[in-house]
Order: sequence, then C-alpha cells, then structure tokens
Amino acid sequence: MEKFIIYQAFTRLFGNKNNTNKPSGTIRENGCGKFNDFTSEAFKGIKELGATHIWYTGILEHASKTGYPEFGIQASPAEIVKGQAGSPYAIRDYYDVCPDLAEDVPNRMGEFENLVNRTHEADLKVIIDFVPNHVSRLYKSDAKPEGVFCLGEHDNQAEAFSPKNNYYYIPGQPLRLPNTTDPVQRGVFYEFPAKVTGNDSFTANPEEHDWYETVKLNYGVDYLNGHAKYFDPVPNTWYKMLEILSFWTDKGIDGFRCDMAEMVPVEFWEWVIPQIKEKNPSLIFIAEVYNPQLYREYIHKGRFDYLYDKVGLYDTLKGVLQGKQSATDITRCWQDIDDIKQHMLNFLENHDEQRIASEYFINGPFAILPALVISTCLHPGPYMHYFAQDVGEKAADTEGFSGNDGRTSIFDYWGVESHQQWMNKGEFDGANLTQEQKRLRKLYTDVLNFAKNEKCISEGLFYGLQWANKDNPEYDSEKIYSFLRYNDNEVLLFICNFSDEIKVVNLIIPDDAMEMSGLKRLCHFKGEEISFNFGSTEIEFAQKRFLRLNHETEARDVLIYRIRK
Repeated sequence: MEKFIIYQAFTRLFGNKNNTNKPSGTIRENGCGKFNDFTSEAFKGIKELGATHIWYTGILEHASKTGYPEFGIQASPAEIVKGQAGSPYAIRDYYDVCPDLAEDVPNRMGEFENLVNRTHEADLKVIIDFVPNHVSRLYKSDAKPEGVFCLGEHDNQAEAFSPKNNYYYIPGQPLRLPNTTDPVQRGVFYEFPAKVTGNDSFTANPEEHDWYETVKLNYGVDYLNGHAKYFDPVPNTWYKMLEILSFWTDKGIDGFRCDMAEMVPVEFWEWVIPQIKEKNPSLIFIAEVYNPQLYREYIHKGRFDYLYDKVGLYDTLKGVLQGKQSATDITRCWQDIDDIKQHMLNFLENHDEQRIASEYFINGPFAILPALVISTCLHPGPYMHYFAQDVGEKAADTEGFSGNDGRTSIFDYWGVESHQQWMNKGEFDGANLTQEQKRLRKLYTDVLNFAKNEKCISEGLFYGLQWANKDNPEYDSEKIYSFLRYNDNEVLLFICNFSDEIKVVNLIIPDDAMEMSGLKRLCHFKGEEISFNFGSTEIEFAQKRFLRLNHETEARDVLIYRIRK
C-alpha cells in the first residue's frame, strides 16, 4: 500500500510572480497565477517533496469582482463577493474553470485539460475541489453540456422546502445582505425571495460572519421540520451532482476533495460515489468532515476514502506545540480513530488554517519537526502539505478582505513572498531562498520522503509507548512523545521532543512491545540513528539496555532509530 503525499497548490497564488501586493488590489494590479505556471520545473520541485498528488485548489469558476465582458463573463455584484478575487467556494458554474487562471480565456478549459495531461506526464495525480453544499448567489452555468438543466431552473420559489427544488427559500422576504442598505433601494443585487445561506442560515438577513455570498443546496432534507428526509424518489439535486462529478471524472482527474461533505446527507454520498467509481475505480474521494461522531458513517456508509483529521490530531498537535496541551493527549488521537486510521488524512497547514511560521501559530518554522514527524509517521493514511509551508511562509500580510490573521488569503489577488523566492520567476530552483529557508525545505523533503518510502510507515504496525512511561520520573510525558512502527523486517523507534529545552530521556519499552515487535528475539542488534539535520551515525545496543536507554534529545527535535531484525 502506497502512502500518499498530497501537495495543495492554491492555483491562483501558486504561479503569481507579481509582488505589488496592494491591499484589495485588482488582478491587473496584483497579478494572478495561471494553469501554465505549472511547468516541468514546477513539477520537479513539487515531486522533490515526495508528492504523489497535487490538489489544485480553486479550479471551478466562482464569484469574482473581475469580469471578462468581451468573452461574456460578467463581474459578480460586489455585495456577494468576498475580496476582489472571491471565494473559490462560491461556485458560479460547476461546468467551467476560473477564467483568471487562463492565459487565453476562451480556451480556458483546454488549458486546464493540458494541465491535467502535464501533471500525469510528471507522474503525479490530479485532485480538484467538489463543492456540493453551496453555490454563489448568482449561480448560472453557461458551460453546461447540452441537455443539462441549471440549478434552480425548475424550482417552485413559493415553497420554503420541496424535495423537487434545488434551493431552500424564505418566501415573501427579500434578501438583506450585511452592511448594505435596503435591497430595493440599492438596486445592484436583489434577491426575492431570499434563498437560504450556505452555512445553514435559514434567514433572509444573514450576518457578516455567515457565508452570505453563497446559497445552500437542497438534497431533500427539511431542516426546519425535524430534519425529515425525502430521498424516495431520488431528489433532483442528486442527479445534477452526479452529472457534475461525471463531467470532471471524464476529464481524467484522479480525485475529489469534497468541501464541507458533512453538510450533505451521507445517503447522497452512498448513492453517488459508487456510480462515479464505476467510471474510474481508482479515483479517490476526500471528505472535509469535522464531527468525529460522523467519521465512520461517512467512511463505511458514505464510501469516502479519506477524511480530514482536523479536530483530532491537528488541533492536538497545535495545542502541544503552543504549550496548551500535554504530549500525552496525542495518545487519545490515535486511539479514537485506530480502527479507521488508514482513512484519516493528516495535515499541519491548509488554506483554512494559520501558517506554522506566523505569530499566531508558533512563530517559527523549525519548531514544527516533532509534530511533522508524528503527523506523517503515526499511521499509514495520507499527509497533505500546503504550498510555501516548506519555505516558512508567515502570512504576515493584510491582503484585503483577509486581514492579518496568519492565513494566506483565499479571497484576494496576492503574491506570496516566500513562495516567490523559491519560484524564482518560474525557474523553481530556490535560488532566492535564504540559507534558513533552504534548510527548512530540506527538512520537509527528508521527512516527507522518509514517511512515503518506509514500509514500516505505509504497511507496518504501531505501538504507543506513552502509557508505559507516564509514571517514569526520567521521562517528561508532558513534552516527550514516543512510539514504535514495525514490520517483519525492522523496527522504527520514534522519540519526539516538543520542549524548548534539551531533554535526557530514559525510555521504558515494555516486554509486550518487545515481544510484538520481534525485538525480544534478538540478543544484539544495530540501531541506525536517523537525523533530518546532521546525517546518520550507527549505534549498538545490547538487549538488556534497550529496556531503558539514555537519550539526549535536542530542543524541538526527533530521534528515530532503525533496528533491523
């Protein structure tokens, strides 16, 4: 079984070489990355990190203040667009790609298809977003195939809910958007009757924190009447989503990252995923699901291949790094998902989360090492890496709609400075990186390739050592986390130090761990110390000493010992 390393590229930002960075700047002022920026040199740099897949984020056409009227593409009204570029999750046409990403706008789909082909030629797989829960308030597909009807085209807008409708409505009430005057007086954007907002805000007056630029899609669940389900006959929205997924599958993509999948009934996924996999059995579905109580339902019933492990491992590792949680809390993370661990996708950054090097996270990229090793090596599931994470992007900008919050904006046109240093005007050779950035990128390169290539990680078993050392006075269980990964041929021993101080560790490895891993049958063995900073040295232990080893770990460092059987 191969361990996937997914490289998330925010497509609009990835290839942008413009460094004007004017807050709330237009596309002409701040520039925009293109499909064609993903060159053979770019793919080489991505593959160096061990990537097996690229998630091209923000491909589908979405609401934007940028228009191309000469090609029949109008700018969306400002009231329903966040930022200048707009949210890539306010979809305006499921059957089209974002025109900003094309050099030749009329040929934008052809440029995307060429991107898919180039990615495959580079021996990488393609993942794109599927956004099933909500669309832009002015959704209208002008690129849909012949015979396909548009969302809402046959809705009865007098009904708040009907399983035949694609949207939910607030009959008799106009939409009043936040920070606007009376909708009738304003005369720019007028919606009557109001549609329900994408984050399940069943009101004609969504608030500023709501996803007010989107409307929720109706999958046959009457949310205001006990969440009653009307799935027989199959709701019209289900068929429309099947058509959309089939369209993109036929383009040769290899997977869908499904936005807010838990806000769509699991019965829909149970119905649609097997049908899509009949077209391409190797295609993968990744679900953004944040409720742990739904994990197994969306895997076993919903047929998802992978789910985000956000509220478990990600949140816990962040808490440990920030000194707000104990390293021992990591044990609960793997225990809670032990039966589905191969389905859980780990990450330390993505477009929704704060950058590691930002002042809001840990204000320094190298302190991430113990969390990175755990996130990539704890279980066989995929790991996802966000672009510019490996060069210490701080996101210390106020881009426009996105303020200075430690996140890279998904709403604005912008140049990501640290990424541009690595990109080097399209050479993708890192020539403009500082020595510290080069060292950081090598660290990520070494760890990610180690995690991908080690059979103990992708196929081996796991033994957690924290419980055996919780009362060990010579082991700081608040700051140290240790575990084994093993198979028939070898054992990997991990000792991860989350402390800002050097720690001397006397680690107890219990007898059943020795027995299960096969170490107990060895009288003598060689342990190879794996270091991501200083090369390798060989050390030799006798079995009796292996039960209690004296290790000195550097601050925020990891020791990994390979013991061959």
